[in-house]
Amino acid sequence: MNTQATDLLVSGGKIVEADGVREEDVLLSGGLVAARGPGLEAPEGCEVIDASGKLVFPGLVDSQVHFREPGFPHKEDIASGALAAIAGGVTAFCEMPNTTPSTTDPAALEDKLARARGRAAADHAFFLGATEENADKLGDWENAVGCAGIKVFMGSSTGSLLVPDDATLERVLRSGSRRVAVHSEDDPMLKEAYANIGDGISVVDHPTVRSVECAVRSTTRLLDLVEKTDRKVHLLHVSTAEEVEILRERDLGELVTAEVTPNHLFLTAPHCYEEYGSYAQMNPPVRDARHQEVIRGGLADGTITCIGSDHAPHTAEEKAKPYPHCPSGIPGVQTILPLLMTAVRDGWLRAEDVSRVASKAACDIYGIEGKGSLSVGSDADVTIFDPDERGPLKLEWLRSRVAWSPFVGMELAGWPTLTILRGRVAYKDHELVGEPSGQPLRYRAS
Repeated sequence: MNTQATDLLVSGGKIVEADGVREEDVLLSGGLVAARGPGLEAPEGCEVIDASGKLVFPGLVDSQVHFREPGFPHKEDIASGALAAIAGGVTAFCEMPNTTPSTTDPAALEDKLARARGRAAADHAFFLGATEENADKLGDWENAVGCAGIKVFMGSSTGSLLVPDDATLERVLRSGSRRVAVHSEDDPMLKEAYANIGDGISVVDHPTVRSVECAVRSTTRLLDLVEKTDRKVHLLHVSTAEEVEILRERDLGELVTAEVTPNHLFLTAPHCYEEYGSYAQMNPPVRDARHQEVIRGGLADGTITCIGSDHAPHTAEEKAKPYPHCPSGIPGVQTILPLLMTAVRDGWLRAEDVSRVASKAACDIYGIEGKGSLSVGSDADVTIFDPDERGPLKLEWLRSRVAWSPFVGMELAGWPTLTILRGRVAYKDHELVGEPSGQPLRYRAS
């Protein structure tokens, strides 16, 4: 199979985009989508990929991953995380700043870009983290090459990567114009909750320690400042029914977009903690079925705008520590598409919804150019999904360094079997094809 970005014709499949599903072929040439339509003829010398019986998605874009480099290579690094991404049909990822050292200035950003060069199998960008010290400089830095935008931790972080007070958060929001990604949990409430943890507590209590009110109070504070500053924000990993209702009631339009993780869509408390223990532990927590039902509805109706995996791996040894000393985080960049397609199988999402929330939405939210669509002129990023590749998720398919997932053994509605990045076959039949060729993402001017 040709691994160069020459000509490829993906023929016989159903193209799935946000505006519908169509029986069309797509011609890829020079790294771009050159043509699409039913019954396309292959130009001379063009390789044909038979996608009969399969679904053809634009490459997925995961706008929230933690690939742990620099600082924690025993958990993950950019190379292994990007391999997991491309294996799952994710052709672009945006990585978060809470590494060691934190990504809080242009030099740290350039260091990550250098680490990705020749090692990342998917296209990529990296967030700059907001701090009290850099709050007024972010507007000067946010348009650097390879910068995904600004990330704020209102809670659940350590060291300088924490913006717990409204005054500093307002400074961040007034510095720059790109949309700001926000982890919204109230830090004072978190500190009080952890200080009051008593004997006998277990991971089953995680949703109580990091309470619904902790998320709601923080998100309410955030939306008040959004209205005050008129700065666009993206609310990460929504975990509560109450936040979905607040988003509907406040109805701030383009000022506020929101994300949910597959973990909050497909795991429920207390069952997930009883069955998987700390392997189901993340921040903010997976909560009970009442919250899951409302979040699912919010994703289907567009109140929640996109999917982000919040891929956050830890080793089995680290996860085995007793609560609350076990770290929070679940790997997930590779399993976005098969999980969402189980939602299609089960009837609460449509295939075109999957393309909307997992391919197109992040591009619209953050202004990513060339991705999220198979329209003519777009990057030739294609994910071919085989609905006949059913059965339980197999551990040996996973490419994250930590090699575990709470979804191992789950009956899936298919699997991504081939990924094309900018016209080059990058992953096929559970194997990387050729050398990693990821490049920095391009963004529209803010």
